[in-house]
Amino acid sequence: MTDTNKFLNVVSLGAGVQSSALVLMAKHGEITPMPDCAIFADTQAEPKEVYKWLDWLEKQLPFPVHRITKGDIVSESFLVRTNEKTGKKYIAVNAPTYMINKRGDKSMMSRQCTTVYKIYPIVKKIKELAKIKHGEKQVKVIQWMGISYDEAHRMKPSKYHFIENRYPLIEKDFTRGHCLEWMKNNNYPRPPRSACYFCPFKSDAEWHDLKENNPEEFAMVVKYEKDLQKIVEETNFKDPPFLHRSCVPIDEVKFDINNTLDLFGNSCDSGHCGV
Repeated sequence: MTDTNKFLNVVSLGAGVQSSALVLMAKHGEITPMPDCAIFADTQAEPKEVYKWLDWLEKQLPFPVHRITKGDIVSESFLVRTNEKTGKKYIAVNAPTYMINKRGDKSMMSRQCTTVYKIYPIVKKIKELAKIKHGEKQVKVIQWMGISYDEAHRMKPSKYHFIENRYPLIEKDFTRGHCLEWMKNNNYPRPPRSACYFCPFKSDAEWHDLKENNPEEFAMVVKYEKDLQKIVEETNFKDPPFLHRSCVPIDEVKFDINNTLDLFGNSCDSGHCGV
C-alpha cells in the first residue's frame, strides 16, 4: 500500500454515518495519518439535519473542512434547453428519476448528480489544494472514501492519475453498523443520512419517516416532483418523471414501512452519496 504520509490526505466527506465516523476515528488517532483536510461538496439540497450536523462536526475536528459547491441542483435541474440542430426542447435533469411510458414500461433516467455535483467539484478543489499541474501523472493525493465493509462492491480506483483512493473503513473491516456502534461507544450522536432531500434512492421506510416526522421537508419533495413534471411537459420528452419506483406521485404512495431496502448500494457506486 502507498505510504500515505508522503502525500496530501483528503477525506471525501458526505457527512453521513460512515464518513462522519471516519473523520472522528482519525481525530482519535484510530486511523492514521491525520488527514490534512476534508471536502464536503454541497448540492444545496441536503436535508436541514445534514447542514446542522456538519456545523457540529466541523467543530470536533482538528483539521479544516472545505465546503464547496457547483451550484443549486434543484434550480439547475429545471433549466429548459434547446437542441441547436433539431430545435427540440429538453431538460438535463441532473438527479435521477423513475419514468413510465404509455405501455407501462418503467425505467430510470440516467443520473449525473454525483459526477456533476460531487466528484468534479471535489477533484477541482483537490487540484487547487495540491497544486496539481496539467498532465500530472504522479500520485499526489490520497483520497479517503467513507465506504464501509458491507459496501465493498462500491470500491473502485480513481480515474485521476494524481489521486489514489483509500478505504480506511474497509481496512478495519468496519460495516455501517460498526460505525454506528463506534459513535455510540464514544458518546457521539447518530449522524443523519446524507443525500438530497428528494433523492429517489430512499427506502419506503425512509420515505414514510420523512412524511410522518418532517412534513415540511416532505412538502418540498412533493413540490419538486410536481414542478419537474410540469417542466418536462414543456419539452419534447413525454414520459413523466417520478421520485418513487412505483411511478406513482410521491404524495399518493402507500409506503411499505417494512421495506428498508438500501438503494444507495445499487445506485451510487462512487462513494460520494449516502455515506
